[in-house]
Amino acid sequence: MLYFMGLGLGLGLGLPIAVLGAGLGQGRAAAGALEGMARQPEASGRIQTAMILALAFIESLVIFCFVFLFLLMSHLPATSDVIHLLQQGVK
Repeated sequence: MLYFMGLGLGLGLGLPIAVLGAGLGQGRAAAGALEGMARQPEASGRIQTAMILALAFIESLVIFCFVFLFLLMSHLPATSDVIHLLQQGVK
């Protein structure tokens, strides 16, 4: 039962933390790229390409986390099964 509790807690906290971290990372990447474009307008094409590539890599990590969320959710028991086990006194 402790395994399922840890799994549920990890699922409930893992994805929001990953999304929050990715959002902060994307914001910093975009801010840095915009500052670089403002300082050197002639290099804006190269900076923009690098920024889009970085944003794609950051977003792919969130997508991987989302896929793992669904994979781990399939291992959680149904709520009725957990209630039944708790009524029996299984720990």
